[in-house]
Amino acid sequence: MNEHYTPAVMASLATQLTSRDRHLLRLVWTHKVLTSHQITRIAFNDPTTARHRLVKLHHIGVLNRFRPKPPTGSAPWHYVLGEPGAVVLATEDGIELAEFGYRRDRVLSIAYSQRLAHTVGTNDVFAHLSGTARQTTGCHLHTWWPEGLCATQWGTHVRPDAYGRWTENGQTVDFFLEYDTGTETIGRVVAKLDGYAALTAATGITTPVLFLTSSARRESTVQDRLRLRAIQTSVPCATAVTGSSPHGPVWLPHNRRNQRLRLAELANHWPQPGAPC
Repeated sequence: MNEHYTPAVMASLATQLTSRDRHLLRLVWTHKVLTSHQITRIAFNDPTTARHRLVKLHHIGVLNRFRPKPPTGSAPWHYVLGEPGAVVLATEDGIELAEFGYRRDRVLSIAYSQRLAHTVGTNDVFAHLSGTARQTTGCHLHTWWPEGLCATQWGTHVRPDAYGRWTENGQTVDFFLEYDTGTETIGRVVAKLDGYAALTAATGITTPVLFLTSSARRESTVQDRLRLRAIQTSVPCATAVTGSSPHGPVWLPHNRRNQRLRLAELANHWPQPGAPC
């Protein structure tokens, strides 16, 4: 362990961190970056309590933060794991900090990454589902695998932005998420179904692919192109527009022109012979 983190230092940190704090540190590390709004939705009932706690965690160094400058308005604080937080997690895992894989420069580089908006947007879907499950009877987010874990599991064929399993009122759906910020060509977005078709052929498991698009116009164009490709590949897919609650009636299946479905309702719209994990 780093020489700066003596037993006394670690004992002091341990007394300041709650089980929820440790859970948040793990989530921030797993998802690379979470905004104050997302953390509040995931773990707190009161925004003021969340704000005060995040200030505390930043003060003791277990979380670092930055605030991007958007073209208009202001952005919330974006939180990443601080080195003391990495030490805490490494200690919990029974490994050295070097083995844990934390590098401060690499962690903070996301602040300048062109993929920041994409990562935050994908994580916003997780935050919404996680928060809804925490506060709503009958809802449960069983599984959420971020991009890195998905790449490890299925990278030979596809690299989804996330994989999830969601239940609402007894209906459970497995899905891959493709978060479309509008920077890729429509052709490249639609061509991703070929990889999912290859994965289906290799595993024998059919899993819907959900495309979350940046605007209604973008969704309309993507949906038109997806209809034919989905039929050709036999990969079920649906589209929605960012800004809406992802568990709600926002998803338009490729084989429908109207009547959007709730996320869980997709479970009965297409047959699902199994789950990909």
